[in-house]
Amino acid sequence: MSNAGPADNFAEQVLPYAGQLHSVALRLTGNPVDAEDLVQETYVKAYAGFDTFEPGTNLRAWLYRIETNAFYNAYRARRRRPEVLLESLEPVEAEHPAISSAEDVALADMPDPVLIAALSGLPSHMATTIYLADAEGYRYAEIAEITGVPIGTVMSRLHRARRRLRTVLADYLRPDLSQSAQRVA
Repeated sequence: MSNAGPADNFAEQVLPYAGQLHSVALRLTGNPVDAEDLVQETYVKAYAGFDTFEPGTNLRAWLYRIETNAFYNAYRARRRRPEVLLESLEPVEAEHPAISSAEDVALADMPDPVLIAALSGLPSHMATTIYLADAEGYRYAEIAEITGVPIGTVMSRLHRARRRLRTVLADYLRPDLSQSAQRVA
């Protein structure tokens, strides 16, 4: 007889999500080192609470919820710490240029500065929603669970963000549309 519990197959169930967890962690933290730490913390917390996971429910969303909670809890803790006076620190030159987020890395590969500016101009809650919906392919319910907001809020954020992008990009695209119309005529 085996006394194998639900945590015995933890690794085989959650490790397939490592890449996706890292992608979201990179978006949340803004740099690769913190993203790796966040994914590791997510796995530690998920393992510790794996007995609370209900088999048959969405494991990926459960993991992302743990990840976002860990990120926001760490963020709140950092805000409570006393600030270090920047004047007292010696300037240090970075070995590598800082990567601010996964979205910035993706945008840097895009050749169109207008699109980059339009996406960068969105508030972070809208940018996160668009990232999860359009880049990661999550459904509204999954995004709601990950971000901790109601589905209606996810839908309205996504709608407002896409509308803002259309408005910003419309002026940029109009000359191309008028040239296309002239070619057709």
